Amino acid sequence: MSKVIAEIKNNLLQREKFLSKYATKNSDAIYLKNIDSDYRLFFYKDIDKIIHSLSYTRYVDKTQVFTFKDNDNLSKRIIHVQLVSKIARTIGRALNLNEDLIEAAALGHDLGHVPFGHLGEKYLNEISLRNKEGYFNHNIQSVRDLLFLENKNISIQTLDAIMCHNGNFESNIFKPKKKTIEEFFKEYNESYQNKTLIKKLVPMTLEGCVVRISDIIAYLGRDIEDAIDLGVLKIEDIPKDITEVLGKTNKQIVNTIVSDVIENSYQKDYIKLSDKVFKAIKQLKKFNYEYIYNKANTEEEKQEYQKMIEYLFNIYLEQLNNNCHNSDIYKIFLDTMSDEYLKNNSKERIAIDFIAGMTDDFLVNEYKKYNK
Repeated sequence: MSKVIAEIKNNLLQREKFLSKYATKNSDAIYLKNIDSDYRLFFYKDIDKIIHSLSYTRYVDKTQVFTFKDNDNLSKRIIHVQLVSKIARTIGRALNLNEDLIEAAALGHDLGHVPFGHLGEKYLNEISLRNKEGYFNHNIQSVRDLLFLENKNISIQTLDAIMCHNGNFESNIFKPKKKTIEEFFKEYNESYQNKTLIKKLVPMTLEGCVVRISDIIAYLGRDIEDAIDLGVLKIEDIPKDITEVLGKTNKQIVNTIVSDVIENSYQKDYIKLSDKVFKAIKQLKKFNYEYIYNKANTEEEKQEYQKMIEYLFNIYLEQLNNNCHNSDIYKIFLDTMSDEYLKNNSKERIAIDFIAGMTDDFLVNEYKKYNK
């Protein structure tokens, strides 16, 4: 390492002295393989590995809420993760936390999302359970993508924040839970077999807690704007007892909640919402499910998406069983994977991984290709 790089690294490490005593320092970073830092400290390197991953590239054509709607202004998954990153870094900067860890976790939190959003996740979960591969959850798949499909050496803190970014929203306090590597992997592995565990996962860092609340902040108001843009909803439909607390526009909703989080979490070892704002968020989330998420797709569209996913799974499984090396699952996916991946995974899991990583358009084109 040159003197210049060493000096820059030292300057960056000196800045960590000014972080909150509850922040995660780069010296706390845990990796499965040895790693060196230069002018990029450990969590900053996590960011680079995530944004250069193939899974990150495919964000750009994955559903957020609305699938195949003729409107260029609708959010895609890539927009959502960028919003989460910005909101989380805003909170993290105000609370003097590690912004690099926050950004890495925020940008990677939805890597495992499948085509057609949560609907696709539901159908792939049914396939996974039917084939004795355990429960399929996008947050667990995000970790799986980084660790086992793309073989990235990512810190346990980043992986944990990604794994724990979603779950129950029953308390207005998010307090981290310390974990060892063994405890992290225990939760990861048990999530395939325990249906309720996924809703109870708690991040090991305060930065992970920030990402978790930021995920909610990022989609509540933005999904309303998308629904209004499509004519699915009118702003007047939202109950006044919600808008009087949070505001009507996405800008107002984000600003209200972010300010509330900062106000109630400053110099604390937890992330907290006021009772008033927490109640309004729960009401708005319930409203969104009833008037947006449950109506985002018609029954015919749901049946079509399920049919395509089921059909392709059966096609790929047949190709794997018959060693069809000229098929797409070999040429596009399997031929690029390590020998360790081939040895440690069933044919059913390989087909699930392939489908989970697809963009919406790629899946549709694959379906058309085989279902002529």
